[in-house]
Amino acid sequence: MKITRITTFSVPPRWQFVRVETDTGIVGWGEPVLEGRAATVGAAVEELSDYLVGKDPRQVEDLWTVMYRGGFYRGGPVLMSAIAGIDQALWDIKGKALGVSVSELLGGRVRDRIQVYSWIGGDRPADTARAARDVVARGFKAVKMNGTEELQFVDSWDKVEAVIERVQAIRDAVGPSVGIGVDFHGRVHRPMAKVLLRELEQFNLMFIEEPVLSENLGAFLDPLRNTSTPIALGERLYSRWDFKTVLESGAVDIIQPDPSHSGGITETRKIAAMAEAYDVALALHCPLGPIALATCLQIDAGAYNAFIQEQSLGIHYNESNDILDYLVDPSVFAYKDGFVDIPNSPGLGIEINEDYVRERAEVGHRWRNPIWRHADGSVAEW
Repeated sequence: MKITRITTFSVPPRWQFVRVETDTGIVGWGEPVLEGRAATVGAAVEELSDYLVGKDPRQVEDLWTVMYRGGFYRGGPVLMSAIAGIDQALWDIKGKALGVSVSELLGGRVRDRIQVYSWIGGDRPADTARAARDVVARGFKAVKMNGTEELQFVDSWDKVEAVIERVQAIRDAVGPSVGIGVDFHGRVHRPMAKVLLRELEQFNLMFIEEPVLSENLGAFLDPLRNTSTPIALGERLYSRWDFKTVLESGAVDIIQPDPSHSGGITETRKIAAMAEAYDVALALHCPLGPIALATCLQIDAGAYNAFIQEQSLGIHYNESNDILDYLVDPSVFAYKDGFVDIPNSPGLGIEINEDYVRERAEVGHRWRNPIWRHADGSVAEW
């Protein structure tokens, strides 16, 4: 079996798919995208194709190593996202060729389904209590929200009170047993993060996500170690080497690599195993499309420390298309009682509607992160 062609498709709302074709007719799909930089990742995929066309797609580990080590410069969001999508497609091909799911190739399952959480509120959180009630009524047992809007390095107490009031309203709306994740989104700097960590302890949160940017973690270890709230981060880390320092710090309780950014299945399952050795939980990041979610679920199936899965159905970004639109059989992601079953069909377990992908690729997208500014005109973290 040989790889004959690699094609990317930029599709709404902000995703990018890759199709890897073989001389046997077996096709694999992946999702190589970096939100806001899809075209850049697509260019990297095209460059990496020089290493891949004519090669046996079943030699996944070797091809991953060539893509990562063969270019001298390595790591980072663009390259690792490009590798990630190709890697997903290679595993998809191998599973289809052998007639088994990717999780079966990885050693089999430790679970048949996994709990999922739903986003409530957007980048400008509003009416989150109503949104929380709605998703709980649909069977979800956990929700996640953006905790704050823009914050200066040191900001006023009314900004803190707004966060407290919003989380209190959600807790009052859903009761004590529903998990609540509060995402600081890297918007919060060390001085205000210390205050918010203290004030939010009363709500018994499921976790606080990205309390500070990962690159600032080393200066914030004591507050993170001393809070009773589980700390989660990792969506902006891209390899096992990035996660090594985080795990060694002892300040993080949950890691959140994104298998469309962190080198695909090959790399992310190694990151998950590293975390298990530190007794750290896994909650894969996935505000993306159907191939990314299918990838996450195949990893979750065999990762003992996985406990919950992000998914983007109905997320505020998905205005023109949602994750089920690109599937031949949308029921593969049927959520029930706050869980989703692990797809068991060959490969990633989903069938992509290729005709619809090509149709929507004619529309494409040019999604960009919003640019926020503080009251003084300086750029704020989004």
